[in-house]
Amino acid sequence: MKIDMHCHVKEGSVDSRVSVEEYITILKEKGFQGMVITDHNTYNGYRYWKEHIKGKRHTDFVVLKGIEYDTRDEGHILVIMPEGVKMKLLELRGMPAPVLIDLVHRNGGVLGPAHPCGEKYLSFTNTKRFYKSPELMKRFDFVEAFNCCESPESNDGAMKLAEKYGKVKVGGSDSHKTDCIGKAYTILPEPVTCETELISMIHKKTKFQVGGTFYTKTTKEKMGKINKILAYSFWVYNKSGELLRRHGRNSKMEEENPFDPIDPIELYLQGKE
Repeated sequence: MKIDMHCHVKEGSVDSRVSVEEYITILKEKGFQGMVITDHNTYNGYRYWKEHIKGKRHTDFVVLKGIEYDTRDEGHILVIMPEGVKMKLLELRGMPAPVLIDLVHRNGGVLGPAHPCGEKYLSFTNTKRFYKSPELMKRFDFVEAFNCCESPESNDGAMKLAEKYGKVKVGGSDSHKTDCIGKAYTILPEPVTCETELISMIHKKTKFQVGGTFYTKTTKEKMGKINKILAYSFWVYNKSGELLRRHGRNSKMEEENPFDPIDPIELYLQGKE
């Protein structure tokens, strides 16, 4: 089963120019059978698909719920939760990675760094946290080993990182524009129909085939060296967002962080009863 595990749609990401409908249509034309919607700090893109498209159109295509979470100081992290788990906390940017990892694992989900060897501030290995605590890598479940919007050097580093720590490798386009869609893929050895089935594969360290072709029309490619200013601007923006949402995040932490871990397989079976 061929899927894209890093997708941004305009119903959820302000910087995306592609609707969910258009994204699915293009992926199907390119031989894909599924996608994971991973908008920044929101499930709005997935909600739009669920409310307006699911069961009505594209019934031969699997759409899974994910999120690209902006941590306080550890870059962007891709998160996939079981379909029965709803967590507002994951839509409130700014948790430190160790707290995020605990929260996701206690609720049956999996997570891993997006473009881990990419831009400073945005990518895990180019953050102060990694330099201080590189062994935090051991606690992730997978690594985005191929991202078509990253450089060959960045992807080589991501692949080596996954191999060093024995992590499942995934691939995603990180598409925000139509001409980037379908340039990266993850091939699963068997089909999945829901998040729990994908999570189970990752827990079992199932080997996925990842790859694609590079996309060279990204904003950072066009900006060249000036892109460093953009990356720093994002760091300032992320810090500000973290501070603004701290109170709400702390309140939600008390509500949504359970004492007992949830087994996603058990949760899935309960839903089938």
